[in-house]
Amino acid sequence: MMRRLLLTLALLLVAAPAFAVNPDEVLADPALEARARTLSAELRCMVCQNQSIDDSNADLAKDLRLLVRERITDGDSDEAVLNYIVSRYGEFVLLKPRFSTKTLLLWGAPVLLVLTGGLSLIAFARRRTGKPTGSKLTTDEQARLSELLDK
Repeated sequence: MMRRLLLTLALLLVAAPAFAVNPDEVLADPALEARARTLSAELRCMVCQNQSIDDSNADLAKDLRLLVRERITDGDSDEAVLNYIVSRYGEFVLLKPRFSTKTLLLWGAPVLLVLTGGLSLIAFARRRTGKPTGSKLTTDEQARLSELLDK
C-alpha cells in the first residue's frame, strides 16, 4: 500500500511541470509551439522567480506564455520576442542574463573571486616558508650544540 502511494506521488511530482502550460495555450503548428516552449524556458516567472514561465502556474506566467505565442504567430524572431519582453520587464525576466556592460560584474565576479583566492593562498604559502618554526636556542643549548659539533 505504501509503495503504491509513493509511486503515485512520484508520478504526480514528475508530471507537475506539464500542468503549467494549459491545453488552450498550445499552438496548432508544432514548429511554432516548439519555439514557444524553448523561449518560455528562458524566461523567469516574476511571481515564482526561480521557475521559468513554462513551469509556473501563476497568472502572470500564463500571460507571458500567451504573449510569447502571440509574438511568434505575428512573425517575430526568437530574438525579437525576447527583446520585446525584456523591454517591458527588464533583464531580470531572463533566467540566463545576457553578457553586457550592465552584467559584467555578474559574469566576472566568480573569476575574480577564484583569482583573488588563488593569489591569497600563494602569498600566504610564500610568507610561511621563510619563517622559522621553533624558538631560538638558549645559551646553554648553544654551548652544548657547539660542544657536540666540535667532537
